[in-house]
Amino acid sequence: MLEGTPKCTVVTVPETCAQDELQANRGPADPPEAQAASAYFRDGMADIAAVRKLCPLADTAHELTCVARSVGAGPGSIIIGKDMTETALKAAPLDQYRIIHFATHGLLAGETARLTKARAEPALVLSPPDTPTELDDGLLTASEVGALKLDADWVVMSACNTAAGDAPEAEALSGLARAFFYAGARALLVSHWPVYSFAATTLTSRTFDELRRNAGIGRSESLRRAMLALIDDATRPWAAHPSVWAPFIVVGEGGAAR
Repeated sequence: MLEGTPKCTVVTVPETCAQDELQANRGPADPPEAQAASAYFRDGMADIAAVRKLCPLADTAHELTCVARSVGAGPGSIIIGKDMTETALKAAPLDQYRIIHFATHGLLAGETARLTKARAEPALVLSPPDTPTELDDGLLTASEVGALKLDADWVVMSACNTAAGDAPEAEALSGLARAFFYAGARALLVSHWPVYSFAATTLTSRTFDELRRNAGIGRSESLRRAMLALIDDATRPWAAHPSVWAPFIVVGEGGAAR
């Protein structure tokens, strides 16, 4: 699990889901500073101590629970905390899931000059093990994603910078996004810059609630409606700013799922 540091912002977990049509009273922390993934690697494997210092995201469990309610998934479909490891993910029958949802930190690739030395890649942060190995060091990199076998209508990456390239100044969607398409995803929800944890939780849970109420509208339209609901939230006028709601996009098949 992530331990964070005293500088981490305390995140207030909402008490309700979007389908309850109530809103929790909380505002956002400042957007997290973008981190180069190379800062978390040593000799090709993750620096476990550095990964553990990433701030815990207390509201991710709430986000996943709300989405599970909207899609009718049981409690056993949610894996969080210390149980969400690379080992567990790679052993799971991922090709049996139509929706795969990550709510975590996303890391950018390191500077080009350091890529060869550290083999840094864009990555999603999972729970780091006590002792890192080649198969499980707490960072699910783009190359590891490409080796997965999926049959997913939608992969949701509720994290920062997940639409970024596989190297500095590389074209967008050439990192984690391309890897998930290669692995077998038909559509992705990804982000173009560091995101507010509040917005990530609200937009993803509201998106799936919109689909629950009207599956025919498709993924892109459900995200658009979730964005409009966030923009129109009179109790949080700051949420209307594009920096809050605009980083997330649907890539791939935006229509209704099979």
